[in-house]
Amino acid sequence: MPTYIQGVLGIDPNVLIDKDGTAYLYYSLGKIYVAKLKPNMTEIDGEPLVIDNLPTKGLLEGPFAFERKGTYYLTYPHVENKIERLEYATSSSPMGPFKQAGVILDESESGCWTVHHSILDWKGQSYLFYHDRDLSPAFDKNRSIRADKLFFNADGSIQKVKPTLRGVGLVDAKSEIQIDRYSEKSAEGIAISFVDESNPHAGWKTTFSNAKSWVRFNEVDFGRGKQKSIKVRAKTGASSTLEIHLDSQDGRLLGRVKIDDKTDWKIFSTSAKNIPKGVHDIVVTQTRGDAIEVDWLSFK
Repeated sequence: MPTYIQGVLGIDPNVLIDKDGTAYLYYSLGKIYVAKLKPNMTEIDGEPLVIDNLPTKGLLEGPFAFERKGTYYLTYPHVENKIERLEYATSSSPMGPFKQAGVILDESESGCWTVHHSILDWKGQSYLFYHDRDLSPAFDKNRSIRADKLFFNADGSIQKVKPTLRGVGLVDAKSEIQIDRYSEKSAEGIAISFVDESNPHAGWKTTFSNAKSWVRFNEVDFGRGKQKSIKVRAKTGASSTLEIHLDSQDGRLLGRVKIDDKTDWKIFSTSAKNIPKGVHDIVVTQTRGDAIEVDWLSFK
């Protein structure tokens, strides 16, 4: 389109198409605005309205609106303290009035100033897409995509999302499983850093620094469960051991890998046992020895 939509001035546009086919444009410029679109989608039908009852202090931008079970959700980044967090408001109408309802995602632990986002449903599961500064920790204008599952309570309220490095989707057990993208980790003894500081796109490594430090990695697809070995790309200053268990009631041990070579990065291997069929979560634990740096593990 050669020109902008007449009567609209702002940033971060988002369009909601309602169940009856009517489209609504949301955008921001200090405040958040909504306007009904004409069927041609290039003109607004009436004047834009400022959405009231939202925070009046701190930057508001990046609106994303959607409808679920008759409730309209307006989600938006807001600087309540020093950096953005994700909040939401609800209404019975796409034009409002909206009522503040809560926080979807707290301020980033990394200190990334912005957190723009979208929300969608796929096969009965809702997902939050957003960004952080994983690949550029010193410059948060270069944004790295993240995704996590999002859940609703019975009353329609949104459960606060706990950000993970794991993200979403199945991972083939035969692939190089990047455990640095963990679902959860122990409170102490785990550090994540770049494999090569000069090349962030080479990925990250996990450093296990004391016995019993662990990471959990969700949704590994073992298929028919016929894998015979476990391979780990790792290095250590001395002898150390990793154990890989299922995250299940029986905590089934899948393998114990000895990392005992003081050379640089090397692939270590051990026999796999008790490999299950289907999709399971795994836990990788350091059981003894000096600090271990791990690039990836794989079931072959």
